[in-house]
Amino acid sequence: MDHATLVLDFYDRHPINEGQILSTLARQGKTPEALVPQDLFSLDQDHYGGLPAVETLARRAGIKGESRVLDVCAGLAGPARFLAWRYGCRVTAIDLAESRCRSGLRLTRLVRLTHRVAVVRGDAGRLPFLPGSFAAVVSQEGWLHIPDKERVARECFRVLADGGRLAFTDWTAGPRLASRERGHLREWMAAVGIESLDGYRRLLARVGFDAIEAEDLSTEWRRILRARLTMYRSLEAETVARFGRARYEAYDQLYAFFVGLVEAGKIGGGRLSATKRG
Repeated sequence: MDHATLVLDFYDRHPINEGQILSTLARQGKTPEALVPQDLFSLDQDHYGGLPAVETLARRAGIKGESRVLDVCAGLAGPARFLAWRYGCRVTAIDLAESRCRSGLRLTRLVRLTHRVAVVRGDAGRLPFLPGSFAAVVSQEGWLHIPDKERVARECFRVLADGGRLAFTDWTAGPRLASRERGHLREWMAAVGIESLDGYRRLLARVGFDAIEAEDLSTEWRRILRARLTMYRSLEAETVARFGRARYEAYDQLYAFFVGLVEAGKIGGGRLSATKRG
């Protein structure tokens, strides 16, 4: 199975999805016609660290009210909606998965943010934008699904204006991550390529970025991952009702395997930021 098919299949089965978000809102007594952006923020952030992580990324990327921002591998566009609401900027959210884009657009319409958030289906390695289109490019835990990371970095460099900032987070590989474990990550999580933190730093330098900063988030993410596994298991009845027992148990097995790798220090988290110098 090629990497694009793996990614699309993984996110079509992902437990954080539009249906789950809308059913949770319904249980809270919230009707679609009365939703505001804040109603989604605890439900649509399909990444690690929640809103504080998005705000930190925004600071690293230098996002302001007048910024034009690109969110690469944007998923359901939760961070894009938050950035537009929080800073008043205009955000374009691009993702490979048509199902995530459709859901992201519908959720954006529900909270009346389409004047600030555009949702585009596209390939991160072939960004459909003119050079210098954006003041900032952000991404959260999406590059592990991309085998040719240098190509994506070059595309981000191309669409950034001079002086623009790239800031992203991703899972990173430790020195003891075995090839067999990489194979399981590819098969189960569509993690087709996990780079080390130092590897990312060197990659950004090759592309031409300057002022590169690399931060190790492994300890913080280890705590978050434990909590997310507990949360997922607390949704067992709902997930089984929506997707069946087999899918719930398959995802639970995947999550437990991933937690084991993180606990063993074979996988960690990183945040990188860099500037395109004029």
